[in-house]
Order: sequence, then C-alpha cells, then structure tokens
Amino acid sequence: MEVVVIDYDSGNLRSVEKALAHVGAPAVVSRDPARVRDAAAVVLPGQGEFGECLRKLEAFGLAQVVRDRILQGAPFLGICVGYQLLFDESEENGPVPGLGVLRGRVVRFPHPDPGASERRKVPHMGWNRLRKVRETPVLAGVADGAHVYFVHSYYPVPEDPDVVVTTTEYGVEFASAVARGNLFACQFHPEKSQRVGLALLRGFWENVVDSAGK
Repeated sequence: MEVVVIDYDSGNLRSVEKALAHVGAPAVVSRDPARVRDAAAVVLPGQGEFGECLRKLEAFGLAQVVRDRILQGAPFLGICVGYQLLFDESEENGPVPGLGVLRGRVVRFPHPDPGASERRKVPHMGWNRLRKVRETPVLAGVADGAHVYFVHSYYPVPEDPDVVVTTTEYGVEFASAVARGNLFACQFHPEKSQRVGLALLRGFWENVVDSAGK
C-alpha cells in the first residue's frame, strides 16, 4: 500500500516524503502516471506560481490522473499550491484555470488599508493559528487553535462553505483547510509544522488511507 508524493518539479518533495515516513506511511516520490493511478493515496505538494505549477502537472501527464483519482474517492492530500490547484481558477497572473475539482477561486491577500494600525506583509509567512470549523478524521489529533507554518500570497475562496474545516486570520479570515470525502487539502505546510504537522499527517495515514484500504 503505497502513498505517492507527486513529483512535478514543485514543492518540498523529500521533506513531505520523510514526514510521511515518520508517521509510518510508505511514501515514495514519483511522476509516473501509472504509479499514481495505482497508489493507495496521492499527495500533491507545491510551491511557486499557480499557472506554472499547473503547466508542469499537465506536461507530465498528471493533471487528469489527479482529477480521476479524486473522483474515484482515493485518499488525497493537497498542500499549499497543491491545495490551490484544486479550484476553478486563480487570479495569480490570470485568471488561470485550475483543476476544477472544487468550486471557487484563488485570490491574493488584499493590500492593507494605508490608515490601518497594523500593516500585514504579503506573502503571509510564518506561524499562525487554525480555527476548527468542523471535525474531520485528518485533524483528529490537532487541537483547535494549534499553530502551523504558512508561506503564501494567495488563498482559495471555496464556493461551498461546507468543505471548509479550518480558517485562519491574516487581515482577512480565509479557508486554511478543506475536506470532502477522502480529500483533504491545506494552505499551510504540515511537513514544516513540527508536532502539529506530524499529527495531521498521522491522521491522514491512519484515519483516511489505512481505513480506506481495509
């Protein structure tokens, strides 16, 4: 039972692989479409520019494979840009169409009001708090109010509020994680979020992937 971390020249692939291995998941990094089709679970990390990430995913023949696996109900974890790519489009250098798995669009953090007492820098970089909107198996070991690590200038705005499982405040309150069926995706980086991140990855492996395989 293999967890495939998709290699499309974007993201902290080896750190994601190592973090998954730390919680007992048999993770491998691969860009082989056949291997992704056969995987027990798929992880799509990512960092960088939305459109370029999507072009690479398509160039390696992986975009449709990712869509298919999600529609088939395979356990799926999206991280950072791997979360953003799930939506209809991004305004980053766009609009640029996304994978369209989830309805909604990706927008940039607004520029702070010149008269604001607190000026927030973009990108949003560093530790910030999660507010749990609802419980989900992936977050079973993560407390409400836990801190995780972010690096991003854009964030998704889901059309369906029912998919949102955590929000985070940074000038605006945004959807920092979503879940639907066996899909879980987050704007923050579990592989950089130390104990909390490992608890999330353990929840994904034990409560979603392992359960789906039984």
